[in-house]
Amino acid sequence: MASIKDVAKYAKVAPSTVSLVLNKTGYVSAETREKVERAMKELNYSPNELARNLYRNKTNIVGIIVPDASHPFFSTFIQYAEICLYDHGYKTMVCSTINRKNGEEEYIDMLKRQMMDGVIMGAHSLRLDIYENVDRPIVALDRYINDDIPIVRSNHKKVGELAAERLLRSGCRKAVQVSGARIVSTPSHERHDVFRSYFEEHGGIVYNMDMGWNHFDLAYNMDYAEKIFKEHPDADGIFAVDMLIGACLQYARRHGIKVPEEISMVACDGTLLTLGVERPITAIVQPIEDLARAAVENVIKLIGGSRMTKSETVFDVTLREGETTL
Repeated sequence: MASIKDVAKYAKVAPSTVSLVLNKTGYVSAETREKVERAMKELNYSPNELARNLYRNKTNIVGIIVPDASHPFFSTFIQYAEICLYDHGYKTMVCSTINRKNGEEEYIDMLKRQMMDGVIMGAHSLRLDIYENVDRPIVALDRYINDDIPIVRSNHKKVGELAAERLLRSGCRKAVQVSGARIVSTPSHERHDVFRSYFEEHGGIVYNMDMGWNHFDLAYNMDYAEKIFKEHPDADGIFAVDMLIGACLQYARRHGIKVPEEISMVACDGTLLTLGVERPITAIVQPIEDLARAAVENVIKLIGGSRMTKSETVFDVTLREGETTL
C-alpha cells in the first residue's frame, strides 16, 4: 500500500507538499497539485483518514442520539439529517439509548473525549447534570437541557390549538389526549397544555393521560390503546402521536368501533405512518426535514467555533386532513 512518501517520490515533491494537497491547506500551485493528484491516482493511494483527523483534531463525525432509531419520527429525522451531514462532508453516528441505562451519558463522554465533533441530542434522559461543564458542540432536538445548548423544535402551542380545533369541528366533546412522560423536560408539553385550554374553553371535556418514560415500541402502544378505550369508554375524540393513534385505529377496528363516526382521532407528527395505515390519519404535521436541516446547520456552526445568538429555532406546523375526523 502506497504511503505519502511514495506519492511524494513519484510526483517529485516533498512529503509536506503532499500533506498540503491532502489537507487543502497552504499554497500549492495548480501544476504541483495536479502532479500530486495524478501520482495518488497512479499509485492508488488512499489517505489515512484517522491520522489526518487526529492531526486536525477532528473526526468529521456527528452523533445523532435518540431514544429509539426505529421510531417513525426519529427514523425520519435521522434520514434527513444524515443526508444533510453528508452534503457538509460529515459522517453520521446514530445512537439509540432505549433499554440502555447509561446510554446518553456514554455518548456525552465520547463527545468530551473528542470521538465525535458534535452531537444532535434527542434522547430523553432524566439526568441533565451530565451536561454540566461540557464545552463541546451540542444541539438539542425538542429538549430543554440548559441555557447554553440551542434547541430546534416545532411550534407546539400551534400543534395543540390545531388538534383541539379539529376535534371540536368533528363534533367531539369528550377528548382523550395522551402526552409523553411529564418528567422529561421538553417543549412538547406545551401542545397538551394548549389543547386542554382550547378544548375546555369551547365547552369540551379533556381526559389527560401520560405515557411511561422511554416507551416507544409497538407492543407498548397497542397495550396503551386498549387502556384508553377501557378507561374512557365515553370519549369521542383522541389526540396522540402517530404510533399510538395507529394502535387506536387497530383497536377500534377489532372491536367494531366506527372511526370517525363514533370517535375521531388526530395524530401529531405526520410521519409516513399516518399515510400507510388502513386509512389516512388526520394529522398535525411537524416539518421533520426542516428540523433536521436546522439541527445540522446549527451543530456545524458550533463545530466551526460560532456561538449561537438565537437559543431556539422554531418551525411552524400544518394540519393535514385524513379520514379519521368528520
